[in-house]
Amino acid sequence: MTNITLPCAAVVCAAFTLMTQLSAQADTFGTNGNEFTIDFVNIGNAGNAADTTTYGAVPYEYRVGTYEITQDAITKATASGMSNVTAGAWTGSQPAASISWYEAAAFVNWLNTSTGHQAAYDLTFSGSWSMNLWSSGQAWTAGGENLYRHKDAFYFLPSENEWYKAAYYNPGGSNYFLYPTASSSVPTAVASGTSAGSAVYDGVAGSPAAVTNAGGLSPYGTMGQGGNVWEWNESAFAGTNSSSSEARAFRGGGWGSSEFLLRSSFRGSSGPSGVDGSVGFRVASVPEPSTYALLLLGAGAAYLWKRRKSSL
Repeated sequence: MTNITLPCAAVVCAAFTLMTQLSAQADTFGTNGNEFTIDFVNIGNAGNAADTTTYGAVPYEYRVGTYEITQDAITKATASGMSNVTAGAWTGSQPAASISWYEAAAFVNWLNTSTGHQAAYDLTFSGSWSMNLWSSGQAWTAGGENLYRHKDAFYFLPSENEWYKAAYYNPGGSNYFLYPTASSSVPTAVASGTSAGSAVYDGVAGSPAAVTNAGGLSPYGTMGQGGNVWEWNESAFAGTNSSSSEARAFRGGGWGSSEFLLRSSFRGSSGPSGVDGSVGFRVASVPEPSTYALLLLGAGAAYLWKRRKSSL
């Protein structure tokens, strides 16, 4: 048997393959019979270039929710101690909608504080929600200073770049698709289902589908980023995040939208207190540090074992 020196490039390649295979994760929240999970997929390819629209460049790895947040998650979080967050446009496994940006941010804060993490947003409730900006020393700085998000937040609303990359970026070709269904062809309009290249839009149904039946997947494995309900982005529509009350971006279209509104080129906005039965959200998160250590270790071990067998 010969001694083996493991090339760094091979480690990275093996780690990436294993990471892709094991990227889906589920985090658990809630108490006393009101537990619920949020499924996440890893968004890798850190340092990717922006699309021609200037959106989508993210210099770090992160996770984004596989599905939109459900009404059931809002109900169970409230039963577990969250307060002053309502939705109620739909029920059960349908997406939480008629929820303001502030309420979506408050739900994210509860995810953080209920699991021992730093709140993402400096929110205050006194009959209605308001928000302060973090100081430069407290603010998120990865990818540029973000005064909305705390630097130590574990869960957060996806920024417009984070949301856009998860929806439209093609990691296999380093390009962007026009629709969040891993394609630049018009999606097939459906009332519900999981067929590749489909989305819940164009008024085929009179209400959004269950979040796990909201159409085909993006290249990273997210569902429903096109159609079903519009989704709040963390970012201000102007892109500056310099005023707590400025309009926030939302993207993706809803169940009644035309295909044009599902395109990567379309974005909408509303004030952070605005609510609409066709607007919901999903959650993003930093990657689990232990996960990456185990993935790298596992990839290296797998590669060594393969080389060892071939040399016997």
